[in-house]
Amino acid sequence: MRIAEDLGVEVDIVMYIKTPPDADTLRSIIAKLEDEPTALVRRDSMWKKLGLTDDDAATDEQIVNLLVKHKQLLQRPVVVTADTAIVGRPKERVTELLAPLASRSGNDAG
Repeated sequence: MRIAEDLGVEVDIVMYIKTPPDADTLRSIIAKLEDEPTALVRRDSMWKKLGLTDDDAATDEQIVNLLVKHKQLLQRPVVVTADTAIVGRPKERVTELLAPLASRSGNDAG
């Protein structure tokens, strides 16, 4: 992720199609999420093709089950730190989340 690289923050990038998050990982992300949990679900052509409605992603558990079953519906990027998770749109949100980590890692280096 270029923003993290520009800030000098080390990140692990998870390719969600090859290595989709399991139910426990999704629950952990939801627990840290600053956004509404429904923000994790893309409402795109796949959503429409599956005939889904907002009622299908109304609760945390419905969201977890939906994303485990249809990993393509996971909004991206999702950025997760030790304490916080966000949907990284717009990209400035990623900078806001990671910038304090960059200053901490810079202080640790000295």
